[in-house]
Formats: sequence, C-alpha cells, structure tokens
Amino acid sequence: MPTSIQSDSVNAASSPSAQLAALLHGAGISPLDSTGWIRVSGKDRVRWLNGMVTNSVKELQPGKGCYTFMLSAQGRIQGDAYIFAEAEAFLLEAAADRVPGLIVLLGRFIIMDKVELADESGARAGLSLSGPRAVALLEQIGLSAALLGELEIQTVSWNSADITLIHAHSPLVPRFEIWAQAATIEALSKALLDAGAASCGAEAQEWLRLLEGTPRYGTDIRDRELPQETGQIRALHFTKGCYLGQEIVERIRSRGNVHRAFTAFHLEGSLPAAGTPLEADGKPAGELTSVAAIPLAGEPGETVQFALGYARREALERDLPLLYPGGTATPVPVPFTTAEPLRPASASESSERV
Repeated sequence: MPTSIQSDSVNAASSPSAQLAALLHGAGISPLDSTGWIRVSGKDRVRWLNGMVTNSVKELQPGKGCYTFMLSAQGRIQGDAYIFAEAEAFLLEAAADRVPGLIVLLGRFIIMDKVELADESGARAGLSLSGPRAVALLEQIGLSAALLGELEIQTVSWNSADITLIHAHSPLVPRFEIWAQAATIEALSKALLDAGAASCGAEAQEWLRLLEGTPRYGTDIRDRELPQETGQIRALHFTKGCYLGQEIVERIRSRGNVHRAFTAFHLEGSLPAAGTPLEADGKPAGELTSVAAIPLAGEPGETVQFALGYARREALERDLPLLYPGGTATPVPVPFTTAEPLRPASASESSERV
C-alpha cells in the first residue's frame, strides 16, 4: 500500500544533492512503495524453505533475519530476498515487482509439503529512515532502536499503534524500515520531518546504493549470474546442507574463484550508459551495470562519476587499465566514504567483497 511522504517544510523541497547530504550526514526518509512481502507458513516451512535458498533459515530465531538468493538447478540467481523469522512463519522481503514471480518459482517446488505462500505486499505501508542521525531521531519521536542489531525485526507500539521496526542492511550509514498502517506511517513521516529528517527521492537513494556498493536484482544481478560473482557472500551458507543449486556453489567454492567479480568503479571521461562493456588489453573485460554522476565534491555542480559492474579477475589481479568508449573505469573499494579521497581498489577488495 503506497504512502505519500509530503511536507510544506524545506525538508521536502531540497535538491537531490541536498537529500544525499542528509542521507550521508544527517537523516532522510523515503517511502518503501517498491518493496513487497511473502509470508511462508505451514508446519514444513523450515525444512522446505531451507532447501530453496542459499542461506540457512534453520538457525533463524524469531526476530532475526538474513539475506539470501534463490537459484536454478544450474546455480544461476533467480531472485534475492531478506528472510525474517516469526514464531509461526517466515517473512520474505523482496522487490514488489518480483513477488509474483518468486511465488511461482517457489510454489513449483511445493509437492507434498505442508507449506503455504501468501503475497502480503499490500498489507502495510513502509517508510525508510537512513543516515547517521537515524537512531537519534527515532529516540526523539519515542522509538528505541539503539539495541536493534542489523537484520533484526521487532514489533513495538507508537502512539497506541503497532509498528514493525527493522534494522536493515546498512554498509555505509544506519538504515531502518518502519512498517504500519498507512495512517500511522503518515503520522510517523510528519514526526520525523518535524524532528529534522529530510524527505528524499529515488535519485538520492540510488546514489546512496551505489556508494554502498549494494547490487540490485534485475539491474546488477541478472538470472545469468552465479552467487560468488556478485561478491555477496553474506547470502551464502556453506555448511547448511542441500538446497537447489548447491552443487554449483560448492564446486565454485572448492575451486577457489570465479572468472568475474562484482565491484565499484570511479569513471574518468564521458558518462557511459548502463550496460557499457569494459575492455583490457583489447579484450572484453567486464561491463558497467549501474552508472551515475554523484554530487560529492565540494564545489556546486561538481560530481564524482561512479559505477557498479563486473570485471574479469585476471584484469583486476594484473591491475590492467579498464577502458570503455570515452573513458577509463578504475576499481575502488566500497562502501565509499566521503571522508577519504578516491583510491584504486586492490584485487582482493574488488573480487572478495562480502
């Protein structure tokens, strides 16, 4: 259920660059209109779901979560999700436009299992709060989040309304999600804006994602990618037992590497389009999957050209120049901190990101 975050204050009227500054140095809020939910219930849910995903759900206690992939039998990534455990169910958080396809994908493997899948995407409205001041602003409006660990979820009361608070994955700045009925989210939005948060649009949030180095399924992760190519080792559990696609994941682990590595790049030259190929020594060496000119420099109008994508491990290990038509792509470590100048990433930083 979408919700609108509006305010007559300057917080809502700021430019995308000011919004990014709020996300990096203060706090910013955004609606979670493009996020969906799947409820997995039934007495066989633990055993069944553990066999469907790359991470372990057997070990998840209520209130805890993990990031995971869903694979094909050939080990290619078919989707990703955050899984949170409840007492009698699991909640899968994924992009809303991916939920119907994931239900079809997962439902195909329910044979004799006592498992039910339900799309709960419209049951609640969501709000994202990100930035170094996020915890302080939550405290200011009467919500305590200081003790909530990353990928933990809890239900609390605010102004007599039940809300769900999640400490989301946050490699660069603290990030929280708040889920409740639409009227409660509207009231929370106003309270956070009044407390000093900025209302942030999709562009500023996209810039933050690139600076974090977080890949997005459908953009940076496609159905041809193998898990270890994405660098998201946090999605994998190597001792959990059998699951769909495990043989390929284990084969890659035992051999020690993949041919490509997901990394971030500082671009010098013209700003290319997403999908632009990279070359090294005159040979194909990778591609750029997300590209943006991000306003991080000190002077108005100055930007840093930043990208996410893939590079051949050989090119990274040999420190070969990576070229695209009109410029050069230099691998850099992420998350990128504005407190330090851009520097080239080492081969290990580029190819072994977690």
